[in-house]
Amino acid sequence: MLTRSLSPVSLSLAWADWAWHLMQSPGRQMELAALATRLGLDSVRVAAGGTPGDEHLGAADDDPRFRDDAWTQWPFGALRHAFRNQEAFWREAASTPGMKAQHAAETQFFARQWLGMLTPANWLPTNPVVLADAVESGGTHLVQGAMNWLRDITGQPDPQALAQEDSRFVVGRDVAVTPGKVVYRNRLVELIRYAPQTKTVCPEPVFIVPSWIMKYYVLDLSPHNSLVRYLVGEGHTVYMVSWLNPDARDQDLSMDDYLGLGLFDALRAISHFHGADQAVHATGYCLGGTLMAIAAAALGRHGGSASTKGLPPLRSLTLIAAQTDFSEPGELGLFIDESQVRLLDEIMRGQGYLTGKQMAGTFQFLHSRELVWTRRMREYLLGEREERSDLSAWNADTTRMPALMHHQYLTGLYLHNALAGGRWRVDGHAVSVADIRVPVFLIGTENDHVSPWHSVYQLHRLCDAEVTFVLVAGGHNAGIISEPGHPRRHYRIALRRARGPWLHAERWQQQAELRDGSWWPAWQTWLAARSGTPVRAKPIPADVAIADAPGTFVLKRYAD
Repeated sequence: MLTRSLSPVSLSLAWADWAWHLMQSPGRQMELAALATRLGLDSVRVAAGGTPGDEHLGAADDDPRFRDDAWTQWPFGALRHAFRNQEAFWREAASTPGMKAQHAAETQFFARQWLGMLTPANWLPTNPVVLADAVESGGTHLVQGAMNWLRDITGQPDPQALAQEDSRFVVGRDVAVTPGKVVYRNRLVELIRYAPQTKTVCPEPVFIVPSWIMKYYVLDLSPHNSLVRYLVGEGHTVYMVSWLNPDARDQDLSMDDYLGLGLFDALRAISHFHGADQAVHATGYCLGGTLMAIAAAALGRHGGSASTKGLPPLRSLTLIAAQTDFSEPGELGLFIDESQVRLLDEIMRGQGYLTGKQMAGTFQFLHSRELVWTRRMREYLLGEREERSDLSAWNADTTRMPALMHHQYLTGLYLHNALAGGRWRVDGHAVSVADIRVPVFLIGTENDHVSPWHSVYQLHRLCDAEVTFVLVAGGHNAGIISEPGHPRRHYRIALRRARGPWLHAERWQQQAELRDGSWWPAWQTWLAARSGTPVRAKPIPADVAIADAPGTFVLKRYAD
């Protein structure tokens, strides 16, 4: 749809809130008029060959769109400077005292989106790099860019690109190739057990639950950057949940189903293979981590609950880019309010699910400069197509969301923050993150727009368990797929003892130890220190193998 699954009611209310408060504030109008005059005169002065005035608010320019030396030459330097002044004006003008906080954040966000579209870097006549490339290529790159644009708007695939996609990053051949077997399957999940690659293994298996918004093999990409392969190579027995990619028949799957069928049933299967008393290192990624935190809270509650009977104990809990407190979910929260949820409910009512493309519109807004405008400039003005990587190929392998589950997690977690408030229910009883007692390894990423690290960090405030927090370089996915040897990687790490004092996130960042390299070895060392004496590795019993990894659920794709 035209609004990319965003509610026009929410956008209209935000704009109206801004406009009405501005109309009722003559003083604010005068301030903005004065600011516009100063910045406008400054732009004219620079265009005439002068120097920026002291009042210029956008002097610092580390924007990668303008790094080329050609942007320092007239008239492009003047265009860049005028654009920076426009950004400075709208940073100030996009909110007005008295506005609802949500509306103020929305107007600021969409002002940035609008400016991101209008930047001179996006247009042929005002981009010196593109103009020089057009001359150097004799216009052939512009012709290729026009063909790229035509294929995109008509939906006709590029035969060359299509052939490349078909031949690279095939699931089970190029990615998701760590040897293993599907050892359990129900309506919602396949449970993969990976074959040992060492003579001895830690007795406690590592159980990983990825988000159902993504296919699991982000953690088992190519052999060189597979987190699963790294763990088994370090002597761990690893189990991975592979979620069903649902269709209309699955529209009534609920959050309770995802917890029961997806997590508790998988834990029971692991207990069957390793013994009821064998503890497990529980790990969850993104929403899979949120679900794992719910499970850990239910298991930690005195007496447990009906659905947790017979589950193995947890030895530790690892939460990877996973929120337990959604009070400050970052920019993603701008797209989740009552109106937005109602719109999504209407979309899903007819089809029974939300498609990957419908979700992608929101995530592209969060990275619009990189995912939309810079990419389109290179594809349409320079004639370059983005070269596929294993991570980008995985990102394009989208999944669907069942209607009921999607509604429940948006309302329960994002709108009502029920988990942090102790109101999320398992078996009819509220659970609290405060009941988590096992050691926690908590991971946030510096540039995460999906699970902002400040939000992830809030677990320190919600429970008194021992928490080792790691803040890694990169974003929600690229920061996690950070294998040893990956260039330009670093992370900060610090331990908060059980029942230790609260430390504000910025203070933590100042005090935490900074290390170069991948965070994977630090996690593996942490797991090993909380594991028992290694035992002899055994092959996966043939009688429990249902299929070879990566299984069948991950291969289910739709032409949405």
